[in-house]
This record gives sequence, structure tokens and C-alpha cells, in this order.
Amino acid sequence: MLSKDLIKTIQKFHFRTRHLANEMFAGQYTSAFKGRGMEFAEVREYMPGDDIRTIDWNVSARFGRPFVKMFHEERELTVILLIDLSSSNMFATKKRFKRDLIAEVAGTLAFLAIKTNDKVGALFFTSSVDKFIPPKKGSAHVWRLIKEIFTPGEYAPGTDIESALTYLNRTVKRNSIVFLLSDFIDSGYEKALRITSRKHDLTMIRVEDDAEKSLPDIGPVTFTDPESGEICHVNTSNRRVRRLWTEESQKKEREIHRICSSCGVSLIELNTNKSAIKPLMRYFLERGRRR
Repeated sequence: MLSKDLIKTIQKFHFRTRHLANEMFAGQYTSAFKGRGMEFAEVREYMPGDDIRTIDWNVSARFGRPFVKMFHEERELTVILLIDLSSSNMFATKKRFKRDLIAEVAGTLAFLAIKTNDKVGALFFTSSVDKFIPPKKGSAHVWRLIKEIFTPGEYAPGTDIESALTYLNRTVKRNSIVFLLSDFIDSGYEKALRITSRKHDLTMIRVEDDAEKSLPDIGPVTFTDPESGEICHVNTSNRRVRRLWTEESQKKEREIHRICSSCGVSLIELNTNKSAIKPLMRYFLERGRRR
């Protein structure tokens, strides 16, 4: 059972993300995703002036005269949030935990979906798939998703993005808008990512903290790897150590960008010390222009 303080935190968060969705992103979300595809409706006999590319050759051969396929614009979308709840997201050095940033963005995207009458669902994962909430509509449904994000005792070690993507591809048959929210401290998921991007409209949202990019000079420090539990002692005043840390971070960042480019997946990068509004707004606007 949730404590009163945690319930108040969730209520405050619920109000803020709903406000962001209503005031900041609604128009951009609509232009970025609505009308993104055409859904098959029916077939009818060919009429002069019809586009010959719409001819249904199987039906035409069956009846001995030409028929064309009719389509209508998809209005209702299904949005799926893949949310990483692994222990590495309980990390912060300045403003907020990575998990809090993931929660804020997930809540905002969920409210955007229901504001435009779309269904939204969520898949929570760590080293395995922890829970799948099927897509539904309504503010009460989003409230449940947000509560799941904040429920204590779910900080499991390890991250298995491949398992989450595989579960999604097996469970969600309809083409959907998918947002994968994680710090991407994982490997071996490129093949599953490519399969998902072919089946769904996939966007990766990566969260990071400044200390993960460059190591501050604060003397001897004991680090515990939240994913493996491994402990190591590091002298952060050593210039070579800080340089190697930065180089490794840059190497990882280049690899993530390579994977996204190879799989044809869009990437949004967010920082725990900065607002998520501008990166999300920029992504929606750029996507809307491309469409």
C-alpha cells in the first residue's frame, strides 16, 4: 500500500504532467503523429480516373473486372510506453533521479495520447519484463500507469532491452507508436530493435546524468555498479582516470547513435539537470515538418 506522502507526490506529478500535455505539446503531438497512415476499408469496382496503383489484382481476377482498394486515414492510434525500471535509473548528482525524468516524460506522453483520444499502454522492464498494462483510454488509466512507475520495491538490477522488445513484438500485433524510455546501459538489443522498428513507429528516449558524461574531480570515491552490484574504488583527482571515463562515455554515445541510424529509429536525448520540454518540443516539430 502506498504511503500518504507518496500519494501526494504522485498526485502532484499527475497534475504537472497533465498540464504539460494540455498546454505545451498537444498541437505538436497531433501534427507529428495524427494521420500518419492509411487503413484499408473496402474494395469497390474501378471507375475512370482511379489510381491504377490501388487496383486489387486478386479480387479483380476473381470477378473478371477491375476492383480498387479503398482506404481511410487512421484517426485512433495506439501508444505503447516501454519503461526501464532498473536500478541504474535511481541515480542523480544534481536535480533529480533518472527515473523521475523517465516518469515525467512517460506521464506527459500518456496524457497526450488520451487527450487526442488514443489508447495508451505500458510495458515495465528490468532484467526481464515485470509487467504489461494493455492499451486503454482515459485519465484513470494514465493514473494507474503513473502509480506503477512510482511503486516502491521495483528497483531490480540488470537491464534487458532485448527481452522487452521481443515481448512487445509478440504481444502487440497492431502497428503502434512506441516510446522506449531508458538509460540504455545494456547491449545486444540491436537485432530486436530493428525488428521492432519495422513493425512499429519506434522512438528511443535516452536519459542521462552529467556525471555519466564526465567524472568530477572530488578525490577518492567508492562506486557501486547498480546493475551488477560490483564495487570499485576510484581516485577522481587522477586526470587519466577522468579522461578514460569521458572517452568511454563518448564511445557509448557514438554506439547508441550508430544503432539508431542503422535501425532507422529516432532518438531523443534528455538530461536530469535540464528540462525535457525543449527536446520533446523540438522532436515533435521536426517530425511534423518531415510529414
